Amino acid sequence: MIAIACGLAAAVSFAISTLCATRASRLIGPAPVLAWVALIGLVLTAGIAAAQRPVPTAPQAGWLAIAGLGNAAGLVLEYMAVRSQKVGVVAPIISTEGGIAAAIAVLAGERLPGTVLAALSAVAAGAVLVAWPTADDRGDLKGNVRGSALASCAAIVFGLSIYATGHVAALPVGWVVVPPRIAGVAFVAVPLAIGRRLKLTRSAAALVATAAVCEVTGFAAYTFGARQNIAVTAVMASLFASLAAIGAYVLFSERLGRAARIGIVIIAAGVGVVAAIHP
Repeated sequence: MIAIACGLAAAVSFAISTLCATRASRLIGPAPVLAWVALIGLVLTAGIAAAQRPVPTAPQAGWLAIAGLGNAAGLVLEYMAVRSQKVGVVAPIISTEGGIAAAIAVLAGERLPGTVLAALSAVAAGAVLVAWPTADDRGDLKGNVRGSALASCAAIVFGLSIYATGHVAALPVGWVVVPPRIAGVAFVAVPLAIGRRLKLTRSAAALVATAAVCEVTGFAAYTFGARQNIAVTAVMASLFASLAAIGAYVLFSERLGRAARIGIVIIAAGVGVVAAIHP
């Protein structure tokens, strides 16, 4: 029950964060959005991490750095993608991050059952269907291809971040949550501030604050749930893509073609199989 509740909480949090960041990115740009999300998130998590024990060892710090940089880079790519592509397309592609993490594990020498490999192939096929442009979209084919490519890159770096996070799962949750905020501040917020490009409008302020809080709560919920049951938590958390697509339909009047709807179903099924079988 804890894993189900935490996974669902993570899915809801990530869906809300995606929708808020989408709107904010279209107002002030993806880099400022990530900068403010990281800044606010760091304020929320730095004190908690510093107070928790044990502190990371040197090898764990290396994995935390990879996890943090991967998450921050993935968010930049995600925010760039939603500026030129529908949320209902971007989110399902990014939801393949769990399957990509499993694929990275295979490349690193881990053996997976044939069922998992088949599910990963299905996820890849589903992502192609989701990204396939509808008749209405073909007028902006360049923007659609760019958005889908950015979402695919985001899924890859998110997958790497998830793989690295698996190596530090035993640490207190504060230490697991804080690295992406540090990376975002160091590599995005500080350079923007130095260049006087760290902008924020009144209309975007509430959106980036909500996205920041939801990123932290979603990551924390996922971490707590994974300690009970990684597979169940991963399945529930992957629902964020469907929730974000529904939210985009309601809030942004987005429409998805038949191929995209089929692709979403295939991705959900494939991610579910991977999460249920892969430890």
